[in-house]
Amino acid sequence: MKNNQPFVAGITGGIGSGKSTAAKIFEELGIPVYNSDTRAKTIQNENSEVKVKIIAAFGEEAYHENGLNKPFISKQVFQNNEKLKLLNSIVHPAVFQDFEDWKKAQKSNIVMKEAAILIESGSYKDCDVVISVVVDVETRIARTIKRDGLSREEILARINNQISDEERIAKSDFIIDNNGDLAHLKNEVEQTFIKIKKMI
Repeated sequence: MKNNQPFVAGITGGIGSGKSTAAKIFEELGIPVYNSDTRAKTIQNENSEVKVKIIAAFGEEAYHENGLNKPFISKQVFQNNEKLKLLNSIVHPAVFQDFEDWKKAQKSNIVMKEAAILIESGSYKDCDVVISVVVDVETRIARTIKRDGLSREEILARINNQISDEERIAKSDFIIDNNGDLAHLKNEVEQTFIKIKKMI
């Protein structure tokens, strides 16, 4: 730890890249993982200040009796980059503070922040190292169709609203190739883990 702060490894990747699977493998290796996307969903449902701002930006339809109206919000933001930026500007500061609180509670000398928009949000600047999980576009599409049941067109729209792998790689210290099977991914993660441990 430096100044009693744990070493922060950020991990990111586009839709269907397998970043969450990679993060779980890191977790199995002993690194506490903060899932920004999961926490963001919780914050959007439970943080009253965030809810007020989202309703002001997107209208009453943004929430229903069960919480955030995810299909409505997804349709709004994934087809409009400006609305996506607006949503991120509301949610990101709350997630940042939530991560800081979580980090302080960890006993490990290294923690991991998993985030789909680690680069876009600027969060990568708060990480000691950045890891990008990359995979070819067709594999990403096939995996996401299987996982989420979305159409090819819907997935391509989301991919086009995210930064490219080339842009992620330019901001990354480590690249994990996920074009193989699970055993290949585990090996990639383990090799990256060894390199990071040497940096602490």
